[in-house]
Amino acid sequence: MDTCTLGDLLDLVGGTSVRLHTAPAGLTAPVTQALLHDAHAPLPRVPGALLLAVGVRAAAAGPLVRVAAEAGMTGLVVRGPDGPTAEAQNYGVALLSIAEDIAWHQAHLLLASAIGARPVPSTGGQGDLFALADAIAAATGGATAVEDPRRRILAYSTVPGQPVDEVRRQGILGLQVPAAAENSDEYRTLFAADGPVRLPALRDSELPRLAVAVRAAGETLGSVWVVDDGTLAADAEDTLVQGASTAALLLLRARAAQELARHQSSDLLRRVLEGTADASAGRLGMEGPVRVAAFALEAAGLPDAEQTGLRLLDVVRLQCEARYGRHACVLVDGVVYALLPAPGVRHKRLAEDIVARAGQALRVPVRAGLGEVVAGLAEVAGSRTDADLVLRVLGPSLPVATVEEVRARVTLLRLAEVLGDQRELSAGSWRRVLAYDGEHGTDHARTLVCWFDAGCDMARAAALLAVHPNTCRYRLKQVRRHLGIDLDDPDERLVLWLQLRVLAGLGPTVAAG
Repeated sequence: MDTCTLGDLLDLVGGTSVRLHTAPAGLTAPVTQALLHDAHAPLPRVPGALLLAVGVRAAAAGPLVRVAAEAGMTGLVVRGPDGPTAEAQNYGVALLSIAEDIAWHQAHLLLASAIGARPVPSTGGQGDLFALADAIAAATGGATAVEDPRRRILAYSTVPGQPVDEVRRQGILGLQVPAAAENSDEYRTLFAADGPVRLPALRDSELPRLAVAVRAAGETLGSVWVVDDGTLAADAEDTLVQGASTAALLLLRARAAQELARHQSSDLLRRVLEGTADASAGRLGMEGPVRVAAFALEAAGLPDAEQTGLRLLDVVRLQCEARYGRHACVLVDGVVYALLPAPGVRHKRLAEDIVARAGQALRVPVRAGLGEVVAGLAEVAGSRTDADLVLRVLGPSLPVATVEEVRARVTLLRLAEVLGDQRELSAGSWRRVLAYDGEHGTDHARTLVCWFDAGCDMARAAALLAVHPNTCRYRLKQVRRHLGIDLDDPDERLVLWLQLRVLAGLGPTVAAG
C-alpha cells in the first residue's frame, strides 16, 4: 500500500487486539507511523502518526489527546476500554485501544508492521533478496548467497557464467550450508568481525569466499557470501558492505511481515474457535475435516504463567509446522489451541509427543485434550468445546485423550453442570439419603452407588463394599423402610444413581475405596 489509512490499518489488525472507539476524521485519515510516548522527552511533530500512550492510564490520557492533535497526529492508542473518547472527538483525533494483555512493545511492533506492510512476492517474501543477490553478484563479479543465522540459504544469485564450487551447489540444492567443523570456525570468524572477511578455501576443490555479517541494532540477522575466484572487482568489499545494509532492511521487513501475518492468522483462528468467523476463515489454509487440540499447563499459580504459556505456544507451533508444513495455533486464556487437519489417526500421537517435549522443555506437566473431528471450519467451535471438556477430566494418570476415549467422563461432567443449575433436576431422594447418613452415621449412599455399579447384583456390591452380602441387603432394606425410596422402580434407580454420581460425587473410585 502506498499510503496507509486508518481503515487499512484496522483491516489488517483490527479485532480483538486493536479496537477503534472514535474516528472524527474518518477511516481515510492517513497513518504514517507508530510512536511510543515518552514523558521525559518533547513530542515531535509527526503528521499522521499514532501516539501510543505508554505509561499513561487510559482514563487519564485526556491531555495526550490535545498534545497529539497539536502535533498533527492522526490518533492516540491507549490500553484498555476506558479511554478519553469525548476529548478525542472534540480534538478530531482517532482513539484506539489495545487489549490489556498486550505489551506496549508488542503493540508497537504490530502497528508499525501493519503501517509499513506491502504485498510480498509469491516466493515467500524473499523476492527482493534474490534481486539483491543478483545485484551484488553483478557488481562484485562473484556468485552470491544470503543466509540467515542458522546457515539456511534465503536467496542466491543466478548471474550466468560466474564460477561456483560443489559446496555452493549442495547448499543451493538443500537451501542449507553443509554442516562441517571447518564451516563453524569460519562462521565464528565472520560474526566476530566488524566488516567483510576474506576466507580461504577449505579444500582443494573449493573456492575462497568474501563474506560479511548482516546486522541491525547489534542483532545478527544473517550473512552475505560471495565466491571469490580471484577476479572480484576492486571495490567488492565496499559493495558487500552496502549490500549487507540493504539485506538488513529487507530481512527486518520480512520479519515484520511474518509477525503481521502471524497476528492476522491468530486473530482469525480465535474467531473460528468462537464460531464468529465468516467465509474468510479459508485464509487459514485448511479445507475439509479438522480437529481442535487443546494444550494446557497442569501447574496452577505459576509465577511466570504468562511467559510459560507463550513458550508452550512456541513448542506446539513448531511441532505442528514440522508435521504439517503449516500451523494454525493460538494462545487463549492460558490454553494453546491447534487446528489439526484430517485424517486424524495420528493426532493423538502428535499430542502425546508435544506433551512429552513441552513437559521436558518447560519443566511443567502439560496435558492435551482432542475434540471430535468435524467436517470443516464452520464446526470448529464444537470441536473446541469438546477439547476444553477433555482437559477438565484429564489428570496425571491420563495426560492426553481424545473426546471419544473419555466420552463417559465428559458426559457426566456436563450432566453435573446441567443438573446443578436446575432446581427441579437437582432435587430428589439423593438429598434425603445423604441427610440420613449424616444424622445417623450410616453408609447408605455409598451402598446404593456400589449396588447400582454392580448392576444390582448383591454379591458384587458387597465385594465392592468389602462387607457381607447380608449387610448390603440389610442396608438396602433400611433405605426402603426409612427413606421411602422404591428401589424396584427402574426410573427411580436411574435418577438416584445419576444424582449420587454427578451431584454427590460418589464415583467408582470412591465406591471401590
